[in-house]
Amino acid sequence: MPVQTFLAMFFAERFASYCLQRFDGMVTLRIAGCGNAVVMLEPERAREMFTGDPEHLHAGQANGKFIKAAAGPSSVLVLDGEEHMRMRRLLLPPFHGEAVRGYGDMVAQITAAEVERWPVGMPLAVHPRMRAITVEVILHAVLGVRDECRLRRLRTLVPRVVGAHPLTFWAEGALSERTGGRLVSRLPWVLARRKVSRLIREEIAEHRADGKDRTDVLAMLMAAGSESGEPLSDEELHDQAITLLMVGHESTATTLAWCFERLLRHPRCLELVRQEIASGAGESYLEAVVNETMRTRPVLDQTLRTVSVATEIGGYTIPAGTTVAASILGVHRSAAHEDAEEFRPERFLGRPPAPYTLIPFGGGVRR
Repeated sequence: MPVQTFLAMFFAERFASYCLQRFDGMVTLRIAGCGNAVVMLEPERAREMFTGDPEHLHAGQANGKFIKAAAGPSSVLVLDGEEHMRMRRLLLPPFHGEAVRGYGDMVAQITAAEVERWPVGMPLAVHPRMRAITVEVILHAVLGVRDECRLRRLRTLVPRVVGAHPLTFWAEGALSERTGGRLVSRLPWVLARRKVSRLIREEIAEHRADGKDRTDVLAMLMAAGSESGEPLSDEELHDQAITLLMVGHESTATTLAWCFERLLRHPRCLELVRQEIASGAGESYLEAVVNETMRTRPVLDQTLRTVSVATEIGGYTIPAGTTVAASILGVHRSAAHEDAEEFRPERFLGRPPAPYTLIPFGGGVRR
C-alpha cells in the first residue's frame, strides 16, 4: 500500500502510463485513505463507471473523504442522491451558456488590467498571474463583492486557502477524527479558510439586505432557490461559494498556465493561434489548443466513486465499499488518441472528441 500510494500521489503521470502498458484497461490498487481502489484506464471502462446507476456509485461519498472538511457538508461535490440533484438543479442556471457569456466583458477587463502590470522583455512566472486573474473574476463574477475592504482581504486570503495541496484536505479530515479538531484548528490554511468563511457570510448577508439588481452567481443562486420554492439557507450558500472558490480558482489558473507552457514549447501552434486571432476568423484552433492542453495536462488525475451495492464493470463484480476511479491521465493517454504523448491540437479540429475520450472534469451526471 505505501508504495502504490506514493506513486499514485506523486508520480501520477508516469504511474498511469505504466499501468496502461502493464494492465488491460483496469487495475486494482491499495491506496491509503481509499483501501482497495479499482482504476479504469481506458474510455470504455470509464464510460461504464460514469453511466452506472448513481444510487450504486456515490461520487459525493468518495469526494467527501478528501474535501468535505474544506468544502462543507452541503457542497454539491459531497452530496449524493436527491440532495445532489436538488443542489445541481439550483446551480445550473448561473452556469448556463448565456449567463456565462454575460461575464465576458468583465473577464476581459480584469485580464487587460492584469496584463498591463506585466513587465515587457523580462521573464515572468505565469501561474501566479493566472491565479491573480481567476481570483479577481471569482470575487466579482461569482461572489459579486463590492466592498473594497472585503475585496482586499479576500485577495490575500483566498490564495492561502485554495493553494494548499489536495493531500492537505485529506489529512485535515483524518486528523480531525483522531484529535477532535484541536490540531487541525491551528493549521494555516484552516485559519485562512475560517477568515474567508466569515467574509463570505458577510457577503451573503449584504446580498440578502441589498435591494439592488445583481447579476453575480451568488445572487442568481439566491434567486433560483426562491423561484423554485427551494431557497438555499445561508450555510448552503456558503458551502457552494467555498466550493466554487476551490474548484474554479486553482483548476482554471493551472489550465491557463499550462496553455502558455504548451504554446511556448510548440512555436508552430503558437503562430497558428496568433494568425487565427489576427484574422478574426473565429476561435476553433484556440479551442482545440485548450482541449489538447486539458488532455495532455489535466488538472485532475482521476475522478472517484464509492460502490454502495456490488456492481459489474468491465466483466468484474466490484464489491460494495470499494472505491472506483476513472483515471483521467490513463484515458487521455490511451490508444483512443493517436500518438497520445504528442501535443497536437489538430486532433480536435473539425470534430468533437469521441465520447469519454476527453474527460478533464469527469463524466456522467457529476461532470
